[in-house]
Amino acid sequence: MTCLLKKCNFECRVSSVLNKNNRSYGKNYMFDNCPETCWNSDAGSPQWVIINFEQECEVRSFEIEFQGGFVGKNCHLEIGNKETKFHESFYPEDKNALQVFNLKNPKKAKTFKFIFNKSTDFYGRIIIYKLSLYS
Repeated sequence: MTCLLKKCNFECRVSSVLNKNNRSYGKNYMFDNCPETCWNSDAGSPQWVIINFEQECEVRSFEIEFQGGFVGKNCHLEIGNKETKFHESFYPEDKNALQVFNLKNPKKAKTFKFIFNKSTDFYGRIIIYKLSLYS
């Protein structure tokens, strides 16, 4: 397994950042391999994370480490652009551990959008310490 985020150029966008405080809770903290930093969304549902690769990449699996109590519920991954889109649901547990999700079939695309329609948090906040995609 190869981590695509270390190997390929990509951009990331997120739905929101807690109090617009990018310095403390910005999207870049999902990719810094530091267990003490995280992306923290603001309140409200749904929340989302979009990964746009420079080149088309094949993804077989992904890992997410949430903060327990701030975990996505009713989640799915949209793969592809406006013309071709695949949807795959995934079901994280409400815990502080790294969780691995394998796609039913590997998918090639430039755009991967993680959508968290609800949260285990009453206010709809999502906290992610780590997000990785693998080929």
